[in-house]
Parts: sequence; structure tokens; C-alpha cells
Amino acid sequence: MSDRARRPVPKGFLWGTAISAHQSEGNNVGSDAWLCENVPASLYRQPSLDACDSYHRYGEDIAIAADLGFNCHRFGIEWARIEPEPGRFSNAELDRCRRILEACHARDLAPMVTFNHFTVPLWFAARGGFEVADGADLFARFCETATARLGDLISYASTFNEANIQRLVVQMRRSPKAKAALDAMLADCNRACGSDRFSTLLFAPLEKTEPVLVDAHAKATAAMKAGPGSFPVGLTLTMQDVQGVGEGHQAEAFIQDLYGPWLEVGKTADFIGVQTYTRYRVGPDGPLPPPREAERTGAGYEFYPQALGGTIRFAAERMGRPIFVTESGIATDDDTRRVAFIDAALDEVRSCLDEGIDIRSFLYWSLLDNFEWTSGYGQHFGLVEVDLETFARTPKPSARHLGNIARAGLL
Repeated sequence: MSDRARRPVPKGFLWGTAISAHQSEGNNVGSDAWLCENVPASLYRQPSLDACDSYHRYGEDIAIAADLGFNCHRFGIEWARIEPEPGRFSNAELDRCRRILEACHARDLAPMVTFNHFTVPLWFAARGGFEVADGADLFARFCETATARLGDLISYASTFNEANIQRLVVQMRRSPKAKAALDAMLADCNRACGSDRFSTLLFAPLEKTEPVLVDAHAKATAAMKAGPGSFPVGLTLTMQDVQGVGEGHQAEAFIQDLYGPWLEVGKTADFIGVQTYTRYRVGPDGPLPPPREAERTGAGYEFYPQALGGTIRFAAERMGRPIFVTESGIATDDDTRRVAFIDAALDEVRSCLDEGIDIRSFLYWSLLDNFEWTSGYGQHFGLVEVDLETFARTPKPSARHLGNIARAGLL
């Protein structure tokens, strides 16, 4: 962090990490993602398998987070486990989710629950997923059932992780080669589940799914608000800092492509979850590559922690809701660069607080080195290293660094 005088964070400010069920728990065999990972034409570098075994070791993960000095734990509940068949809800799985929430409270961690972090039950994907209009009602039914059992223990929640993720995926997968590879994987998935309309959220056609997702967000929010509990329900978005370069740049057009209807939806949310990793530079002809001299992260994009300030300001200006930084982080095998990234990102948070922006959290992605979707286990975002054979957890120096800042409560 910079050498200027520190300021106390606002009262109730949340410090912690984010994690998702599929990426850390392992053996989520009833999900669409598991099928995608294991078909012959899979786009995934490797399958998730046991992941970090957080399904059994969640207590250890929560203890690590608390011992580091955090006061919030963001995690996901897995629809595919809770409703493995249409209309059949697992009381055992709901009880397990309740034990996770109880463990958070026992260690003074406010639980922030994500009801969908990309994955859905295989049965839901096989019937068309969110391409089918009543998919919104089925998701809301899941949220209603889960909230009825868990709501009194939830501190904060969101419907979808990165509700606009499909728009970012479209930006990344425009080539004919990428489309052909995706089509081959989806054809394999259809054959494997005996369907002709398998649909997985990360790769579904935007024009069909987005209206259903908007409807699902509204209905799921209403289901959660019905209680029990009275927790805020937010909207989390993937928000890379879009910077115009040169006369006639197309930054605003790119912004519209990245967010679509979600900027309007966000105006009705209890809070906006800002999830930022880098920036996009956009010239007159569209997106530009990073500057030639730019440092790259382990995920291949530009090392640019200053992006967080840009997206916080953008969210505050365009949506006018309280801001929770629900993800910010870096893939790297050099932990000194993780420390540098965290410090620079927190400098941005402090500057935005100084400007009077209502910011209520900083949650780092991720607690663990976990499964990173199509990239498999090759990208290490975690504050904690995980041995994928023994599942031993080893906090890195960056974990203690961020924990010490959280304990001090100063930016």
C-alpha cells in the first residue's frame, strides 16, 4: 500500500475471501459442469475431480479464514446437490449447508451466500437450462426452498455470480475455431445425457438466456426476500475497467456489450457486487491488446490492480447502490506480486472511500488455489495453497498480509 496516512474503514466493513462450491468442493457429479468436463470433446483442460475437497473440509477452510483475521466468508450453495432431481430436494444437503452457515457464525464470519455460481443440475441443463422460459421459475423455486431452510443464518446473498458473464464470454470466443470447439463439446453433452437441447450457462446463446436470467434474478430475489431472515440481496457483475483510447474510441459501445440490461437491473438491487481483475482498452476499432511492456498475470491478462478504482466509480455512477467488492484477485505463482496486487487494489478502495463512495467490503478471490473452469488447476488465485493429493492447506505470505490489514481495519 502507498505511504500516505491510513484511514479507518467504515464501521461494519467486511474483509474476507470468496469461494464457489463447484470449484472447491469436488465431485459435483450431478451438475452440467461435471458433464462438460468429462465428455471426449471437452474444452476443459482437466476435470475438477475432488477439487480441494471442501465438501468435507469446509470447517478447516472457515477456521483458516477466521484465524487470518477476516470477518466475512463468501461461498456458494450447489443447486445440483440440493435438488438432484426435479422437485426432489435433499434435506441432508440443506442440513449440510446449514452447518456451514453455523460454522461461519461460530467463528464470527458473516456468511455471504451465492445461490448460483455458474453451475446447474444436469436435469435442468438437459431440458434447456435458462434458454427455456420456465427456467426462471425453477430457479426461484430452488431459492425459495433453500431460503426457507437457511435464511435465518444468511447475512448477505446474491442470485447469480457475475450475472453478465455470458457477455464477457462472447467477447472472448468470437473466432470460428472457438465456436467449432464449443459446438463439438455441446454435441457430446447432448449425446451423453440423451437430450437435443443441453444448455450450460457459461456457453449458452445470450439472446435466449439473458431475458430468462433477468426474470430469474427478479423472481429469486423475491423468493429470498420472503424469508426467513432479512438479509440484503445483491447483484454481482464481472466489471473490468473499460478505458477509451484515441479519438473516436468505442468504449461506450463496449460497455453496453459487456453489461446489456444489467445496469438497469442493478439499480433495483440492495447492493452491487463488483468483481474486477483487469482493464480493457478500447480504441476506434474495438478492444486493444495490453501495452507491449505490460506485465501479465498467470491468467494471461494485464496486471492492472488500478482497474478496481475504475469499476467502483463506474458502478457508483451508473447504478447508485452500495458497493461490495465481492471479488478482486490475481493468478500468479509469485506471491510477492499477489501482495503488490492486493496493496494497489486497496489503494483504489481507499481513494474511492475518500471520494465519498459507499464501499462496504473487500473480498479477495480466492481463499484457495482451486479449480478454474476451463483452465483446470493451472491458475493459482488462492491466498492458501492446496496439495491436490493430500488436501493439506498452507497459507501463503499474502494471506497473512491481507489478514493483518483486515485486523488493523486501516486503509
